[in-house]
Amino acid sequence: MPRIPVRALAGTAALALAIGGAAFFANGAIGAGATTDGPLANDFNEVTRSTAWNQVDKLHLNFQTYHTEGLAITDKHIFLSAVQIIEPTQKYPSPVNGYDRTPGKGVGHLFVMDREGNLQKDITLGEGDMYHPGGIDYDGENVWVPVAEYRPDSSSIIYKVNASNLKLSEQFRVNDHIGGIVKDDTTGDLVGNNWGSRKFYDWTPTGQETRSWLNPSHFIDYQDCQYVDTAKAICGGVANLGQTPSAGGNNATYELGGLALVDLHSHEVLHEFPFQKWTAAGHVMTRNPVKMAADGKHLTLWAAPDNGDETNGTELFMFTADVP
Repeated sequence: MPRIPVRALAGTAALALAIGGAAFFANGAIGAGATTDGPLANDFNEVTRSTAWNQVDKLHLNFQTYHTEGLAITDKHIFLSAVQIIEPTQKYPSPVNGYDRTPGKGVGHLFVMDREGNLQKDITLGEGDMYHPGGIDYDGENVWVPVAEYRPDSSSIIYKVNASNLKLSEQFRVNDHIGGIVKDDTTGDLVGNNWGSRKFYDWTPTGQETRSWLNPSHFIDYQDCQYVDTAKAICGGVANLGQTPSAGGNNATYELGGLALVDLHSHEVLHEFPFQKWTAAGHVMTRNPVKMAADGKHLTLWAAPDNGDETNGTELFMFTADVP
């Protein structure tokens, strides 16, 4: 099934209307096998640090969302991945069996909402120590979800969920923590990134690794990505940076948020910029789930950075910007 072009409602002041009424698909793609960059990649390249982003609305999610991770929006649903922590991980004084911390305990969730944000289904994900869903993406037919142990250098299960009938299928397993995934329309392969997005992997749909490469950028750690034509991905994320001694030092970290455009074939970071908008809980907007859309020279960004138990619970924010 070819991807459907992204169209965001320019100028709307209602998030529920924008999500509920727009023919919005989170990938920003022209179609399978496309060779020309779509409007999202082109407009993304025009964003600078001085681009004005305006919050036009937000939607409060009226259910327990735990710690949000990834976002995908289809013509019928909003998908939100999240991890429910039952027992936090604990750092070891020194590595044990190659791990730097205990596995902890938790439950992985993929929340399925209607386009107005009402919860329709809670799909439980994971197995054993693998309970941490990461960034997710929609390919026009399926939502792809990695679920990993909550520690680096561990293991993951790659799932797909049919966006129409919500059937969950395990696709393959990976001997690393995979924190995000997209599907490359030009090859049909899946591309994932590991803990801190320091390394990328390319797999066939059945899980055969075809290549891997190191992330050339250390600007931010990618938390949630989306595929955009052609053979690129937009990734949002955060870097937790230590403060000055007078401001608390490393115990009072500063969240540097940002987004990057990554070429999935050349492995270059083509464009990146900071995104410094904040929530009432003090989190930067790109901390976790982020998706974008383009309509002409108008960009729309959706983000859900706050946990369910924080100041205002989880809110789905909507920002817009005009580019040259």
